[in-house]
This record gives sequence, C-alpha cells and structure tokens, in this order.
Amino acid sequence: MDILIIMCIGVLVGNKLFPRQYKSFNEKLQFICTILLIFSMGVTLGKRDNFLEELTTLGWQSFIFCIFPLLLSLVVVFLLTYYFIEKKK
Repeated sequence: MDILIIMCIGVLVGNKLFPRQYKSFNEKLQFICTILLIFSMGVTLGKRDNFLEELTTLGWQSFIFCIFPLLLSLVVVFLLTYYFIEKKK
C-alpha cells in the first residue's frame, strides 16, 4: 500500500509540478536507479549462503509462477502497443 501511495504522489508531482524540461534527466535518473536496485538485489541474493543450491531446487512451480505473468505481460504490452501506437501511424 505504501508503494502505491508513493507512486500516486509521484504521478501528481509529475503532472502538476515537475517541469517538462527535466523529463530527459528524470528518465536517465530513473534508469540509473533501476540498475542500482537490480544490482543491490543481486548482491543481497549473492550473500545468501546456499543461494545456488536453493536456485537449483526451486522446481517447476516457481518456473510457472515466473513464466505465466511474463507471458501475460508480453501479450498485454503487445496489444496495447498495437492499439495505441501502430493504429495511430
């Protein structure tokens, strides 16, 4: 819930207060922060003592939990891209 509240505040700030001239800077900052987040998650996972053993024993259930949302996301992005971007051309 906290994440949604913070995101909504960001949307309001971006819509009402944030200058358009800093949009490119904000995108680059967002990319760098995302890379740092992924890197720090990798460091946290790598610090676990039995991470590689745990990784090999996750099983098919974890694979399904991963692949199902991934495929649905791809389909939704493809449909939205086709509907909103390709149709406008």
